[in-house]
Amino acid sequence: MTKPFKILGVQQIAIGGEDKARLRKLWIELLGFEYKSTFVSERENVDEDICTIGSGAHEIEVDLMQAVDMDKKPAVHQTPLNHIGLWVDDLPKAVEWLSANGLRFAPGGIRKGAAGHDITFVHPKANAQFPISGEGVLIELVQAPPDVISVLRK
Repeated sequence: MTKPFKILGVQQIAIGGEDKARLRKLWIELLGFEYKSTFVSERENVDEDICTIGSGAHEIEVDLMQAVDMDKKPAVHQTPLNHIGLWVDDLPKAVEWLSANGLRFAPGGIRKGAAGHDITFVHPKANAQFPISGEGVLIELVQAPPDVISVLRK
């Protein structure tokens, strides 16, 4: 089966918790990840710190997330390993092809993500219309920038 896109590598891992300060203590202070920025979205019920390790095309994000409102959905703190993000070389083609082949995407379509890249999410659960899913795992597909594509496409 020929695909019109290629998954290039891991872009991010998102960790959820009730107290972002406790996550920062581990990932930044103890493990040495570098804090980059904070992204808050009431619509997505998330307050996240974007941290990284590595550089260039080999940089990987670890997003430390807590809910803006613990009583609202999505409950980013209730699944400690919230989602993984994968670099993709052509996000629109990937979404079109994967949808046509039965993969279910979460609502919201392609949009700007916290780090400024275009993103979309593979739904963790299948349904009758789309019988393929993340099988319990939320997967974020992230449009890779040209420099990442040139290094990782090999």
